[in-house]
Amino acid sequence: MAGLASQHALTASTGTLLTTAATLDEAALAAVAGDFAGAAAVLAGQPHLRRMLTETTVSGEAKANLVRRLFDGKIGATSLMLLASVAKNQWSTGTDLVDGLRRLSRTALFLEAERAGELDDVEDELFRFGRIIDAHPEISVILDDPAVSATARADLVSRLLAGKAHPLTTELLTSLARDLGGRTFGHGVAELVEQAAERRDKLVAIVTSPVALSAAETGRLRVALTRIYSREIAVHVLVDPALRGGLTVRVGDEVIDGSVSGRLDAVRARLTR
Repeated sequence: MAGLASQHALTASTGTLLTTAATLDEAALAAVAGDFAGAAAVLAGQPHLRRMLTETTVSGEAKANLVRRLFDGKIGATSLMLLASVAKNQWSTGTDLVDGLRRLSRTALFLEAERAGELDDVEDELFRFGRIIDAHPEISVILDDPAVSATARADLVSRLLAGKAHPLTTELLTSLARDLGGRTFGHGVAELVEQAAERRDKLVAIVTSPVALSAAETGRLRVALTRIYSREIAVHVLVDPALRGGLTVRVGDEVIDGSVSGRLDAVRARLTR
């Protein structure tokens, strides 16, 4: 979300959602998540509405009233109140507004998982599913194909996860499959993992090792990375025997390469200069 105004709008909207969520049970949170995802899908297909809702010369209250007229009777009362509040904020672009609604929908689902004490499990399942997609490009081809209907993409994800994942994991991933928002499915999964970590005020570290790490080794690595970045770290480990030894760690755009293969690559690069 590039626009500064949109970043402020998302922060304000998230704050309103969190305040309201304190009075909602898990079923109500799920309803808000579904309503926001549906509203995002509607606005994604209506460029003229997006322009009206982000026009700087139109007052926030006028935008809120437009949202009320559009969605009254189509979504729940709490969702309508929250959606009107979102519309009152100034978004930089219509695309940012739609992306903000998608993100708020996911926040509601993450809150549901957080209350149940299952957010860690959901985050780990999201990460693992992302790795499965990376390892099977034939699935990515289908999920990223604009000619494949949203329903067909969601059905495919649902079948892949049937009986293997938390219901909230399935809901997050099928919702993503229905509405990719112009991104690849794999990129969308990575964003979900990062958003889940953010709910716990953590950074995500992707660690690649030539062998599986024990729980104790993963714990020591988490402590070390927390000390380096001065933030709690959510560690996800991938096994790649091609590394031969050592580890590589990616936190955001930063890569720490302590692997044997990485050092060999560096040597080769110097020799070819």
